[in-house]
Amino acid sequence: MSARISIKVHPRAKRAGCGGKLGDAFKINVSAPAEGGRANEACTAYLGELFGVPQAAVRIRTGLTKRLKVIEIDGITQAAAEEKLNK
Repeated sequence: MSARISIKVHPRAKRAGCGGKLGDAFKINVSAPAEGGRANEACTAYLGELFGVPQAAVRIRTGLTKRLKVIEIDGITQAAAEEKLNK
């Protein structure tokens, strides 16, 4: 059981959180800068906490160096992931 979602990361935001949906992708705000992979780390940590799974269960499948990413989360269904992000 795993979910795959498209996200657009907004680094250096004032606070972390989900900023709604932009087209097919969900906007994820993180306070960390994009340098040195810190925004990716903050993004996976935030999503792990949001979905109640370990950070290791959240993997960036595509877009490691881009703002638009495809994330795979183990331990949660696709419907449950989209429902949580829509709230």
